[in-house]
Amino acid sequence: MAIGSTMHTFDVQLADMDRGVYDDFSLRVARHPSETDAYMLTRILALGLEYTEGIVFGDGISSTEEPAVVVRDLTGQITAWIEVGAPDAERLHYGSRLAERTVVYTHRDPAKVMAPWAGKKIHRSDAIRVYSFDPGFIDAAVPLIARRNTITLTVTEQVLFLDLNGTSSTTTIHEHELA
Repeated sequence: MAIGSTMHTFDVQLADMDRGVYDDFSLRVARHPSETDAYMLTRILALGLEYTEGIVFGDGISSTEEPAVVVRDLTGQITAWIEVGAPDAERLHYGSRLAERTVVYTHRDPAKVMAPWAGKKIHRSDAIRVYSFDPGFIDAAVPLIARRNTITLTVTEQVLFLDLNGTSSTTTIHEHELA
C-alpha cells in the first residue's frame, strides 16, 4: 500500500520591501512521501519570494512537465518556471524554453547544484538565476515545521527575515549566475 501525502497548512504574512509586494495568504501544502522537509520549506520560501499574481505550486515532484512552483498569466501561458533543489540541466533547458523567466531556489550548496550543468545545453542559461540561503538556515528551520504553521517572510535588501511558528531567523538571499 502506498503512503499518501502529508498535508501542512501555512498562514503566510509576506512583506517583500525589495519588490513592493505585501500580502497575507494561506497555503495548503501536500508533502509527497519522497519530499524532505528541507525541500518543502524551500518550496514554500520560493513561492513567497516570487509571489505574484498567477503563482501556484506545480506538480514538480510527480511530473516532469511542471516545476515545483509556476507562474501563469491569465491565458494559462507559463511566465515563470521556478525550480527547487537540484534540477537537472534538461529540466532547466525545458523550463527556459517555455517561460520568460527561469530561476532555481536551493537549500543545498549552490556550487554542487550548478556543477553538473557545466557544458550542458541550457536555453538562455545566461538569464537563469540560482538563489541560495546561508549554510544551515534551512536545516535550523526544518524542526519548527508542524502540521499547522504561521510564517512571516520579510525581505529587505536581499535579506530574508523568517518567523516560523514564533521562532525568528535571518539569512541573506544569495544570487548566483550560471557561468
